[in-house]
Amino acid sequence: MPRNQRDENLFQNTTMTFGEHLEELRDCLFKALLGLAVGFVLGLAVGAPVVELIQKPLTDALASYYEKQSVEKIEAKLAQDKAGGKSLPGDPDQIAEMIARDHLLADEVYVDPVELLECLKSNKEYSDRLKDIRLERRDKKLGKDDLVRLFLWRSIAEDARVRTKSLNAHEAFMIYIKASLLVGAMLASPWIFYQIWSFVAAGLYGHEKQFVHVFLPFSLALFFAGAALAFFFVFKPVLNFLFSFNSWLGIDPDPRISEWLGFVLMLPLGFGISFQLPLVMLFLERIGIFDVEAYLSRWRIAILVIFTLAMFLTPADPTSMLLMAIPLTVLYFGGILLCRYLPRSRSPYDENEQ
Repeated sequence: MPRNQRDENLFQNTTMTFGEHLEELRDCLFKALLGLAVGFVLGLAVGAPVVELIQKPLTDALASYYEKQSVEKIEAKLAQDKAGGKSLPGDPDQIAEMIARDHLLADEVYVDPVELLECLKSNKEYSDRLKDIRLERRDKKLGKDDLVRLFLWRSIAEDARVRTKSLNAHEAFMIYIKASLLVGAMLASPWIFYQIWSFVAAGLYGHEKQFVHVFLPFSLALFFAGAALAFFFVFKPVLNFLFSFNSWLGIDPDPRISEWLGFVLMLPLGFGISFQLPLVMLFLERIGIFDVEAYLSRWRIAILVIFTLAMFLTPADPTSMLLMAIPLTVLYFGGILLCRYLPRSRSPYDENEQ
């Protein structure tokens, strides 16, 4: 039998027209959106705790920023007093340790010692001293040098600066809706990924469609691994790096919750999508577009592309770029190992070549 006739018999029930592809795309998108809507309704029940959860990396970074700022200010003040021969209101090392341990912030205040002694006049010793000091200060004008400097301590959790803010009446409601939508997308992601791979499978030949059933669970696992890496391990160093510029420039951060939520959505999404790299490599290898030798011979170009994409998929800082590019580089070589060692199914091409 001629080769072209064998090919026609093999593929006659697997090809689709352009219109059929559009029809399949429409059905898959509709089903994916329907699954997202169901997930969104379920997400409304847990929207409030999710808003609190997604604020935690930001509030922790803000607390760390102001704790460090408080320690630096106190150390500078105490060093200045020590150099001037003044008495110190506390030991710098103990104060720094207390701030780190109990998460406290210091408010520097000045009080009039006479007024302070007035409050303590019920004690006879202080009462006698108060009379002497009043006589000494009768004709003297009160100045800053006559005041006593104290540190008043308060919990950093009570500081308004570590709380995210909304600047209009409807912003909090929209944050709740977006958080519920985020939960819905996570709950519906298995169904959405299934629809995506179903659309891909519709355009494949019969012997290629089996890859979809293998790729779907791995695709979900890689997506959630990338998103979890961004949320639990990337946010903290990225925020610390960005806030270091606030400290350097003397500008205190005052983030809005809506801007932070956009950051929360985009960074894990970028990590989750980029972590599909090994599966994309395996898929392209299985359908014959690339082979292992091509991946190995072009690894330098691949790493350059990875670092370039990481630069665009992350904020404008080197920390998040490296935290994305390095795992993707590892995943690239992991994709090569998948292509080399994952058992390959027998192709119907080979059967017809007999």
